Amino acid sequence: MSKIPADLKYTKSHEWVKLGADGVATVGITDHAQAALGDLVFVEPPKPGRPLKAGESCAVVESVKAASDVYSPIAGEVVEGNVKLNDTPEMINQDAYSAWLMKLKPVNPKDVDGLMDAKAYEKFLADEAH
Repeated sequence: MSKIPADLKYTKSHEWVKLGADGVATVGITDHAQAALGDLVFVEPPKPGRPLKAGESCAVVESVKAASDVYSPIAGEVVEGNVKLNDTPEMINQDAYSAWLMKLKPVNPKDVDGLMDAKAYEKFLADEAH
């Protein structure tokens, strides 16, 4: 069973989002996603200053099994990409919720409210498995 922290929001494409008190959203891939991908060997986080639309491909994660796009959960501008992942992509396998991919300044912070909460994401995963 994948870990699903209750204080985060989730997308159907398996990204997690945490909106900070400073209005900046931290984004990563879920524990379910990293487990499905397997051992990560390459991560390309987005560069700062890049504007993103909701659902736009913004990063690439590559494992021994496959490469996969990561999608922006909300519209905004990239404030910071986690460059530590360039040298240590396995950080995501070790703890998907501390190894964030990017920090994003949302166009509208309320867009985060429209994402799934932990219970809804857990149900989504259960439905997806059947």
